[in-house]
Amino acid sequence: MIHSRRVFFRSTLMGAATVAFAGLSREHAASAQTSLSPDAALQRLIDGNKRFAEGRMTLSGEDLKVLRAKTVDEQEPYAAVLSCADSRVPVELIFDQSIGQVFVTRVAGNIATTATIASLEYGVAVLGTKAIIVLGHADCGAVKATIEAKAEPGQISALYPYIRPAVNQAGANLEAAVKANASIQAALLRQSSPVLADQIKQNQLKIVAGY
Repeated sequence: MIHSRRVFFRSTLMGAATVAFAGLSREHAASAQTSLSPDAALQRLIDGNKRFAEGRMTLSGEDLKVLRAKTVDEQEPYAAVLSCADSRVPVELIFDQSIGQVFVTRVAGNIATTATIASLEYGVAVLGTKAIIVLGHADCGAVKATIEAKAEPGQISALYPYIRPAVNQAGANLEAAVKANASIQAALLRQSSPVLADQIKQNQLKIVAGY
């Protein structure tokens, strides 16, 4: 079911959680890039997640030795995912993808920092990725900590300013705040990066939020 920029589908990773999809010169472009359109790239991830949810993954049948040999000199990821660092969200598994297919950037709270934006710009401008999913997840510790606003050791509290707008929008409801955070971070990617914005304008890229 498609509603605006969000596509809903089921993932069994976190107790049958619902997934919601709310510059560099060409001289540096990779020699091999995907021929998929942004819509087709996004659909391939959705199809993979459906296989994961239904327990009929194809990843286990891949010949990893052959895949490693094919990707040792170059990579051709057709999509990118900005995911939380949570160890329960293995991106390639929940989308049933394999080596070299998805350009994954992970950080607590799946936030659009300068470093993550730069990484995703590289994925799009150099590697030719056609879709980016900002993927929030159930029971996100970073969002929960932001809601509670307690003192934390080290630099953990440095995450709070990035996530606070979502908490202000959604309140103390953790699931709503996680979904709002993913949508806000996706919007930041679309709006704050000239590299990504240009590709969107040319219909060469889609950026959506997921849960």
